[in-house]
Amino acid sequence: MSLTKMLTRSAVSAQTQDTLENVARLMKTENVGAVVITERTRPVGIVTDRDLAIAVCTGGYNPDDEVQGVMTCPVETIKGDEGVYNATQKMMDLAVRRLPVVNYMGDLIGLVSLDDLLLLLSRELHQLAEGIHAETKAAPIA
Repeated sequence: MSLTKMLTRSAVSAQTQDTLENVARLMKTENVGAVVITERTRPVGIVTDRDLAIAVCTGGYNPDDEVQGVMTCPVETIKGDEGVYNATQKMMDLAVRRLPVVNYMGDLIGLVSLDDLLLLLSRELHQLAEGIHAETKAAPIA
């Protein structure tokens, strides 16, 4: 299954010059733990709720500072036509929990998270188990 087919909502994004406070408010409003930072429509960074907490509480940043000082940059992305396996492998290789998904032009079209992949995997395993259960019930005893 391609990532584009499994995306259920678009990524929440902000601009490099947005303040930490504005990004935190966006996270709260949209109920997300990460915001993709874009220039025009292309991802240039990512910031998580953890990044914000550490920056403000122990990193000497103020809520009025720009997010570009806190974001992880550059950000790794994955193309929407790639599959779940590639996304999982890339996350493991990079030791990240989220990947911005881009189209063939490099424009942001979504965000895939480890949680998304685990949910999909659990559904697939459940369907497999149901199929096996149906087969074993229908099979005659030899």
